[in-house]
Amino acid sequence: MAAPASAEDFIQALLDEGLEVVEVGNWRAHNRNHKGPWGPVHGVMLHHTVTKGTTRTVGICRDGYAALPGPLCHGVIAKDGRVHLVGYGRTNHAGLGDDDVLEAVIAEKRLPADDESNTDGNRHFYGFECENLGDGQDPWPAVQLKAIEKAAAAVCRLHGWGAPSVIGHLEWQPGKVDPRGFEMDDMRGWIHSRLVDDEPVPPKKPTPKPPARPAFPGRSAFGPGKSNASIKRLGEQLVKRGFGKHYRVGPSKAWGEADRLNVQAFQRAHASLRGDADGYPGPLTWQILFS
Repeated sequence: MAAPASAEDFIQALLDEGLEVVEVGNWRAHNRNHKGPWGPVHGVMLHHTVTKGTTRTVGICRDGYAALPGPLCHGVIAKDGRVHLVGYGRTNHAGLGDDDVLEAVIAEKRLPADDESNTDGNRHFYGFECENLGDGQDPWPAVQLKAIEKAAAAVCRLHGWGAPSVIGHLEWQPGKVDPRGFEMDDMRGWIHSRLVDDEPVPPKKPTPKPPARPAFPGRSAFGPGKSNASIKRLGEQLVKRGFGKHYRVGPSKAWGEADRLNVQAFQRAHASLRGDADGYPGPLTWQILFS
């Protein structure tokens, strides 16, 4: 037996599950509580709307119509996956259903056939209306199915329920066919996987910063007769970039013809350097080589 969650805990559970939530008017105080109790709550019920167009659908689910005043659910799950909150408390979504089904939901057991209408479902279920014509032809976008999974899982997580606490209207009230277009057993399977997938997400390793580019030592550091660490560093970078074929032994601190030929090959391979491909590194050659 569970008391209904507060409106703040409810919306936070949806947000924590990664849903995009749209708050419609004063949804927290919009309900049918004057017509009967809400709670204890035992599960989540899913419906299709038999409507087209999100704006129209949300309006109907919030306000209802002459024969069935609104709100008609707690949240409307649109085709684009957004959840529009239209009411909170007792809502006109479940109607009378089978007491044996309710007992199975409470025990989280396999559902019996719904063959009676003797129990007030509006009192005991959270309700999500899902935007769909319900004709078996109107598609269910993947983003919408994922949002349905997340919304139901969010409420289950909030109360410590498992996936068997989620049912379709067709499993509650004789003669109902909603939601039509996906199987409730499939949906419960997706919800179950989501609820039990509690493996901790490993923290992302920080992306290592690239090593700082060494400062260009000046043109005078290179040429015949020169010997210094910058020449060796230049040669090692040329080898790393695939331009070391003229080295017989490997880069060294002493400038040699192999250094000049390798630098020249690198310069010729880059359009911005070809105009001055003399084999002697300048600031631009150095910048590109070490970028």
